[in-house]
Amino acid sequence: MGREIEGGEFVFADSDEDIHTAVERRLGELDPEGAARLHAGRSRNDQVALDLRLYCRAAASAIAEELARTVAALTAQAARHHELAMPGYTHLQRAQPVTAGHHLLAHAEPLLRDGTRVVNAYAAASEMPLGSAALAGSTLPLDRRAVAEALGFEKLTANSIDAVSERDFALDLVYACLTIGLHLSRLAEDLVLWASAEFGFLRLSDEASTGSSIMPQKRNPDIAELIRGRSGRALASLTGLAMVLKGLPLAYDRDLQEDKRHLFSAVDNCLECLEAARLVVDRLDFHTERIAAAVADPDLLATDTAEQLVAGGRAFREVHGEVGQAVLKGTHRPPWDAAESLRHRALPGGPAPAQVRRQAAAAKRRAAALAAWAGKHS
Repeated sequence: MGREIEGGEFVFADSDEDIHTAVERRLGELDPEGAARLHAGRSRNDQVALDLRLYCRAAASAIAEELARTVAALTAQAARHHELAMPGYTHLQRAQPVTAGHHLLAHAEPLLRDGTRVVNAYAAASEMPLGSAALAGSTLPLDRRAVAEALGFEKLTANSIDAVSERDFALDLVYACLTIGLHLSRLAEDLVLWASAEFGFLRLSDEASTGSSIMPQKRNPDIAELIRGRSGRALASLTGLAMVLKGLPLAYDRDLQEDKRHLFSAVDNCLECLEAARLVVDRLDFHTERIAAAVADPDLLATDTAEQLVAGGRAFREVHGEVGQAVLKGTHRPPWDAAESLRHRALPGGPAPAQVRRQAAAAKRRAAALAAWAGKHS
């Protein structure tokens, strides 16, 4: 029967309520006595709880693998552009020089944190509920530990009522999908801005953009915009799943059939968005001339000027106003250019090119470790 299912030869009947009844029906066709004994000590409640946990573990592994690939793409681009000076922004206003590599790694770090969330969601789903039956276990001498070992679970659920009714592990995974969506949306927004004529920092590849139906000159960042738009789906899934679970009396209730709609949607959307983001990042093409012109703005170095005066013994609050007045009057002269400024920004975690190169290598190693984890747990 397993070979029938794996080979796509298994025929489901309209009377099959789910995979469990389908398997029992088919086993009855092959071995009627075995089928009659199959359900002893079991309930659809603990079987469904097990299936959902198995799905969450498989989904967490798949998401971790895609996260690792996306982070690897970001780190490759960051290493390639670890010296490319560009303006950094706060409040969407030019602030201080950073490098393109440093900015890309600022998107890699949240995704690596998401990897930790996904690993934790896998762990949350790794308690084996079989043997809980409907809610009160069984009078039969079931060996729950042997079943857990056969299925690759290290722990047993501690309470039979909780085991069939809790879906915290699903919430954990959907929440991880939500934070991934939020972080991909912020990456997509930066790429949309950078690709605009007003910024002009990126040239869009044909694979990552589309033309206008009426304006021949247009290249629209459609994939980035779709990633940004679709990030909201995971929020809807998390809210929907939470509403299913809110206020349910113990133990199992039919409301829990609705958990899968929200969980499956969040996972599928997450995997698709990660794949799309990796495609866009792989094809980034920075417009170095436009970036160089933007970072040449001397006022980006106003803080450098103030800090050099502080290094000479002046009080920061005093020189802050003095430099601010020079900027307003157009008389500000920075002590160096953006490249030299970046070389001085060599604190750990800073944007100095040497630091960015090390950061990219470290992030690449962390992505590889996440990929190795996914391979081990797939």
